[in-house]
Amino acid sequence: MRRLFLKLSLGASAILGVFAQGNAPAPKAPKMSADDLKKLVGSKKKFFFLDVREPKELEELGTMKGFVNIPLGQLEQRMNEIPKDAVVVTA
Repeated sequence: MRRLFLKLSLGASAILGVFAQGNAPAPKAPKMSADDLKKLVGSKKKFFFLDVREPKELEELGTMKGFVNIPLGQLEQRMNEIPKDAVVVTA
């Protein structure tokens, strides 16, 4: 089962790479605006908000409420923490 990744476009602070199950690179995640995300959240789908920035970036730039931080360098080892039945929104 592949996870669906969506990239929330937040300007320069959106730094991402994503993986599909089985360690194969996922197809490029579609970008979406904050307005697009707002519409999707209203659709009653299950979402998992993922922030893949490193701790130093979080200290400098802060984070967003509701996002789970799994640094990009740890993502492959921590894929089991990402629900398989949710749309993954990365920022």
